[in-house]
Amino acid sequence: MTDLMQYLDWQELSALLFFVLCWAGYAGYAEHESHSSNTLLAATNHYRHLWMREMLKRDNRSVDAIMVGNLQRSITFFANTTIFIVAGLTTMLSYHDRVNAILVYIPFSKPMNGFMWEVKILLLIIIFIYAFFKYTWSLRQYNYAGIFIAAAPSHKEPDTDREAIAAKGGYLIGNAARHFNNALRAYYFGLAALAWFIHPYAFMLATAWVVWVTYRREYRSATLRNLMK
Repeated sequence: MTDLMQYLDWQELSALLFFVLCWAGYAGYAEHESHSSNTLLAATNHYRHLWMREMLKRDNRSVDAIMVGNLQRSITFFANTTIFIVAGLTTMLSYHDRVNAILVYIPFSKPMNGFMWEVKILLLIIIFIYAFFKYTWSLRQYNYAGIFIAAAPSHKEPDTDREAIAAKGGYLIGNAARHFNNALRAYYFGLAALAWFIHPYAFMLATAWVVWVTYRREYRSATLRNLMK
């Protein structure tokens, strides 16, 4: 433990702890507020429920299949990109000396030893691996949504609880969107972690900025106000 602490200082530890607390705290807050109606996810979930209601009224559901396919393609793009990012970060583990030679020309940058360089790269790798798992789970749920839509009964069939079916489909697609949202949030915090290579204080400032921007978009944006009208 003593050998480990000689490579760390209070600035680096404080910045890392601040980052973890901000991400975990915001994720917990978002999960708590997910049951509220005044969030972007809740507002769009309302429209997903309406989508499932309209889907049950249609005989030809090609438009629903196209919609699910479009959602899957966007998530597939992000998932593939995440794999390339993780591969690129893995190769960066051995580039400490070259990057340090560049950082000396950046004002207010803080030089780092090889240990801290590996810690910062590993943090980014963990973030984007987490994002990859969230993207792929969201993608799988959209696959299940496609199966659900294809298996939904026709509106001509009697004695069908259409409202229950619409609610089930809306929840399935809404949960896929929730995991996609969590993966995007990981991207935002991953971008904030890039500032750690410059200085721990820049890392903390970027983290606070990401929390503010994410909060504004999910709870105070013009898009949310328009969707709730």
